[in-house]
Amino acid sequence: MRIGVISDTHGLLRPEAVEALRGSEHILHAGDIGAPEIIPELRKIAPVTAIRGNVDTQAWARNFAETEVVELGGLDIYILHDANAIDLNPKAAGFAVVISGHSHKPKQAMKNGVLYFNPGSAGPRRFNLPISVGRLEIVDGKVSAEILEI
Repeated sequence: MRIGVISDTHGLLRPEAVEALRGSEHILHAGDIGAPEIIPELRKIAPVTAIRGNVDTQAWARNFAETEVVELGGLDIYILHDANAIDLNPKAAGFAVVISGHSHKPKQAMKNGVLYFNPGSAGPRRFNLPISVGRLEIVDGKVSAEILEI
């Protein structure tokens, strides 16, 4: 299963991000959506699970929770905006993957058998950080991740 991962669009859905997410069977948005039209545009590619981030304070954003749990490809995935705000033990909770955004810095790391994955920011450039999205591949219950600079 191919899963597209995007975060921190801040109201800007770049054509390059859309192209990088094409072929995804599901898309995860890790918050700071920034505008109500972003998620419907992503849904034209694949089903979307999205959460709100700290900039998502308008009325439309109340439709999105601060965290989500989704089962994809037989694995449980926990999504929150700021990984520093995690208030549970992902391994003990049975999560294979923790998806976050917020920092605008793409990063992936395995900790205690759990993949922590931040796709970076796909929205307006911040400082000298790259513009990026991510991809997860789940095959036979194993997950691999890739950062895609756009």
